[in-house]
Amino acid sequence: MSYTLIDGKATAAKIKEEIRHEVEDLVAHGKKRPHLAAILVGHDGGSETYVKNKVLACDACGFQSTLIRYESDVTEAELLDKVRQLNEDASIDGFIVQLPLPRHIDEQKVIETIDYRKDVDGFHPINVGRMSIGLPCFISATPLGIVTLLQRYGIETSGKKCVVLGRSNIVGKPMAQLMMQKQYGDATVTVCHSRSKTLKEECREADIIIAAIGQPDFVTADMVKEGAVVIDVGTTRVPDATRKSGFRLNGDVKFDEVAPKCSFITPVPGGVGPMTICSLMKNTLEAYKRK
Repeated sequence: MSYTLIDGKATAAKIKEEIRHEVEDLVAHGKKRPHLAAILVGHDGGSETYVKNKVLACDACGFQSTLIRYESDVTEAELLDKVRQLNEDASIDGFIVQLPLPRHIDEQKVIETIDYRKDVDGFHPINVGRMSIGLPCFISATPLGIVTLLQRYGIETSGKKCVVLGRSNIVGKPMAQLMMQKQYGDATVTVCHSRSKTLKEECREADIIIAAIGQPDFVTADMVKEGAVVIDVGTTRVPDATRKSGFRLNGDVKFDEVAPKCSFITPVPGGVGPMTICSLMKNTLEAYKRK
């Protein structure tokens, strides 16, 4: 079967261009630019890359951006103080605290301290709760990016059987919620995880598989039916001596053997990743407009 490659990079570029036009129009009418701030703690390689890409995306969208850096020995109290300052700062429309944080800091406490109206990552319990009952809110960026890709590629989801692999708070759970909801997926949703006994059987019946289990090459050809849509959320760094960086990004799906069975599939990299950052931009614009 010949498959269509879902190009997240090109889709994200197009959406950022749309956002930029809207922002330039607002600025032309005397409005200020949307402003996103990011807090980065320590020097984790993955986090450094993500934050750098977020700053570049802000430039592409015509946003103002501010990066606030701390060493990994910052105290929880100091970090929480900074979060409260950003909550109060009227010039900042939305902000994120890049996860993961060092062990001595309670991530949940940090997330709950963020004003949910500025929580453009969509992690605050108020946003999570509003999303689960279909109220206006900030939807966490990766699930929002995925439903946007499905919509932009005209992929039929209503009434389809969708299997979500993984149950994390950042991807698996919100993804399942969105795929169930009428205005987004309207699908029949099954969530599988590392303890699921019938995981392979569930996948074999799925019209849509969203793999966010965090294990490289986990989804193999024998788990996918002909014509399925496969969305690969995995990004694991795998050692690769042929690369200058010494590693490559590997998805949860064994792409070369799964792709021929699919109608649509996302690559890694260049699939879901760019859409995650693009969704953060959409949320920031939304936060700006709500003010």
